[in-house]
Amino acid sequence: MIDTATTSIDAILDHLIEITPPTDDPTGRTTCEQLNLLRLIRNTVDHQIVSHTAQLDELRVAEKAGSTTKKLLIEMGFAPAVSTRATRIADAMGTLSKAEACAADGRLSAEVVDAIVRGITTIERRSPTALSDEDHAIHETELVTQALSGATPPEIQKHAQMIGNTIADTSDNGIPASDDRTLDTLSHHTTEDSRVEIHANVTQVVGEKFIAMIDERGVPRPEPDGSPDRRSAAQIRADALEVLLDQAAVGAAMDTIGTPRTQVALTIPATGDPATLPWTGPVTHVIAKQLSCDGSLTEIIIDGETVPLQMGRERRLFPAHLRKAIILRDETCIKCGAPPSHTQVHHIQHWTDDGNTDLDNGCLLCQRCHTQVHHHGWDILLGYDRHPWLIPPADIDPQRRALPAHNRRTMRLDDAA
Repeated sequence: MIDTATTSIDAILDHLIEITPPTDDPTGRTTCEQLNLLRLIRNTVDHQIVSHTAQLDELRVAEKAGSTTKKLLIEMGFAPAVSTRATRIADAMGTLSKAEACAADGRLSAEVVDAIVRGITTIERRSPTALSDEDHAIHETELVTQALSGATPPEIQKHAQMIGNTIADTSDNGIPASDDRTLDTLSHHTTEDSRVEIHANVTQVVGEKFIAMIDERGVPRPEPDGSPDRRSAAQIRADALEVLLDQAAVGAAMDTIGTPRTQVALTIPATGDPATLPWTGPVTHVIAKQLSCDGSLTEIIIDGETVPLQMGRERRLFPAHLRKAIILRDETCIKCGAPPSHTQVHHIQHWTDDGNTDLDNGCLLCQRCHTQVHHHGWDILLGYDRHPWLIPPADIDPQRRALPAHNRRTMRLDDAA
């Protein structure tokens, strides 16, 4: 029996193979029109590839063979990146009706549909509660509208990050996945040829610091004979990592009490939209405030057309003499007792709320405790004794009784009672 569907596709393929650019087209108009039709065909074919991939999943073809659909596509000749994209979109089939409809008629490419799929996933991960069907449809419509307006896949993903961060900022519970340190992982293993593979999945802030420092040190340099750097971009980044490790080792051996943390540029739209970091995009309001607690921060305020309205000067918050004084008073992280080398200086009253950079408005917090103070409802106040006290959230202590700093917690009779 002849499969009519396969025969029809074969005929289409034969016809496409015979197509050539028009030879008599002095203005290029016919070539452009034909090229646009080929774009629509290509987008439609990509959607068909996704639909057929979803069918393979439903039939469990790869699973029955002890493999995965992605591997099966690669074995058929699809590029790994195409296989990954197709399987990711196929997993979302049935949940994004508007994007699927636009892909089916060729209006959206597979790359754009994939960006919408990943964007919705980003929004879902940054929402502390499950999205309702109505909210899911609203966000999908917004991303599809962006796509049809000509937005590129990175721009779609960035817009999804802004939506997710806006949801996280307006929620009273939970933190977005981009800020959740409990999801952080770092692993490494030695390969058979004695090389080391490193894999990490970290928060947006840690990633921003890493990318910024690698970029600063990953500069191409000419060869001795003056010719361009022969290293690939990946090799340049690997060399930059070694430089960064060497500099960290030198810094650890020196007195770095007054050394600020990684320099960060924070772009703040005057329109009220979320602030953004140059490498990793939009950040939550909480993270924007946390970043400014410690380190060198440059604020850039822009209008709706991304024109800078105000350029904040770089500020090294809590200079060396204040850091030393605060270390002398607090000794360790005031919450958990981590050594001062592991701490940052936190503004008790944030500087955006007119908090001063002085001894009575600073305290030591390690990164983990710093995150808990910003995200999990811990408060800090300066006591009558001019030492910081911690106020736990209500879910830990309904009465929210003040706790002394770690270095001042001694056994007392009322504790024993």
